[in-house]
Amino acid sequence: MPFEDLSLLIAAFIASLFGQGGGSLYTSVQIWFGVDFHTAAATSLFLILVISLSSTLVFRRAHEVDWGMALALEVPIALGAFAGGMLSHFVSDRNLALLLAVLLVAAAWFMVRQPAENRSATHPASSSRWIWQRKTGGDVYWLDLRMVLPIMLSLGILTGMVGIGGGILQMPAMVLLFGVPMSIAVGSTAFMVGLTAAAGLVGHLSMGHFELHYAVVLALPVFIGGQIGSRISVRLDQERLKTWFGVFLFLVAVWTAFLALKSAWIFHGSR
Repeated sequence: MPFEDLSLLIAAFIASLFGQGGGSLYTSVQIWFGVDFHTAAATSLFLILVISLSSTLVFRRAHEVDWGMALALEVPIALGAFAGGMLSHFVSDRNLALLLAVLLVAAAWFMVRQPAENRSATHPASSSRWIWQRKTGGDVYWLDLRMVLPIMLSLGILTGMVGIGGGILQMPAMVLLFGVPMSIAVGSTAFMVGLTAAAGLVGHLSMGHFELHYAVVLALPVFIGGQIGSRISVRLDQERLKTWFGVFLFLVAVWTAFLALKSAWIFHGSR
């Protein structure tokens, strides 16, 4: 258990650099230590609540959280995450792990391949009651709710199924599709992933996937890692952080796919 605690502390540090809950890492670390996927996913969501609180305290002081946007976008995400948590009960561990790997690769591709253009200062071509202007600090940006709400609902379902807070996909969507400045997307995502995780955890609880004592033991190293990582994040260059984040996602995707295929090989080889 001590080595698992250290692994999760490091995972929380890395995840909070990018405003993430760390679910993709927490789930993978637990699978590595032999925890079944459904229990790992539920525990991961609990740990995301912990790191979300830890990181948001730091980003709030740096004025990098758009509270209005975060709360509005969280409604469809949370509904989707709750449904995804329940739907996961009907999907095998191996398929859930492979789905997680696919989601990570997709997010990484968009973060690395898209130009570092900041579209936040561009006014939308048409005016509509669905266009929502936001201003946080010195940044002004616009959200087209006709596109934002369905995308966030879909992301909530997918991330709820695999036990991640959703930030690993929400943050790229906000930056690349919605034109939110990177620093605001990172800070807002840190807050949002906690709410998404709570909804997904309720879905898993209803299916009996959660072990409270096990999750509480892992909460302290995750909280500490979140404090360290988020404090460093607010001092880093955001465009460079974007590229690092994409590379980081590719590495985690490869690791997660390896764990899923290794588990399937061991299972079939033992028959």
